[in-house]
Amino acid sequence: MITVFYPSETPVPNGRYVATIGFFDGVHRGHCHVVERLKSMAREQHKQSMLITFEHHPRQVVCPDWQPQLLTSLEEKQALLSAMDIDVLVVLRFTKSMAALSARQFMEQVLLRDLHADVLLTGYDNRFGHDRTEGFEDYVRYGRELGISVLCADAVDVTTTGSDGAGNSVRVSSSVVRRMLQEGRVDEAAVCLGRCYSLMGTVVHGEQIGSSLGFPTANMEVADENRLIPASGVYAVRVDVDGKGYIGVMNIGCRPTFGIHNQTLEVNILDFSGDIYGHHINVSFVSRLREEKHFSSRETLVNQMTIDVAKARAILNK
Repeated sequence: MITVFYPSETPVPNGRYVATIGFFDGVHRGHCHVVERLKSMAREQHKQSMLITFEHHPRQVVCPDWQPQLLTSLEEKQALLSAMDIDVLVVLRFTKSMAALSARQFMEQVLLRDLHADVLLTGYDNRFGHDRTEGFEDYVRYGRELGISVLCADAVDVTTTGSDGAGNSVRVSSSVVRRMLQEGRVDEAAVCLGRCYSLMGTVVHGEQIGSSLGFPTANMEVADENRLIPASGVYAVRVDVDGKGYIGVMNIGCRPTFGIHNQTLEVNILDFSGDIYGHHINVSFVSRLREEKHFSSRETLVNQMTIDVAKARAILNK
């Protein structure tokens, strides 16, 4: 059972910790590789494994006007990490004073003094401290001076299948996953994440356009305004409603056929009926079926939606 500490509220008990630090947005396969090595090192050294993350993205403190596009909320990160048998999760509240610390000061004042970590495992591209030009060799030198052993985890490469059917070698990172989702490549993002990308939200009242076409949809309002929304288009999805799983077709876009310009997220939950206004649903993106487009008539749109549903069933019922 993972123990969670917010040091700004509750001090971390003195102990012997092997730690790693990062924002861990998405908790992707690269992060999972770091965590597995962290746990292995902790077992070998008879210490506790400690993962250090942040309550908010540090860049939001440094650049207040910057709007992140997050892959996971803090709650989702905590749930994913809790399933990985880490001993201690530390959630830091990043502040302007913390942002002003050099890497050496951060290691001395935060890692060693406050969190009692005497071993630090960094990701292959991890950077911390005010001077972002410093890197792994600098951390090793500072650690030697402070009594902290510093090691680096390897990168993780995966093979994804592009739209042309060719295999592509990809180095996993949060920024790579974001780019894939922004381009609608949700199946490739799933390979990097180790699971389908998902959005959680509340069902709200819409304009009943789907129902008028014979394809009733649940309009979804995403809970986190900073959450990344995949590219506009039509997707085959899995939907969790009140703990029960369904398949469906989601449209993300502005419904150009009807001259509407505000982005909406509408999911047609297949083989489902019921009033779920106000309910929370979770939508997992499996495959992008097509781009959003303008249709010349309602009949043409209905024909295409029928095709979309058939394609989604074929993909999701495998």
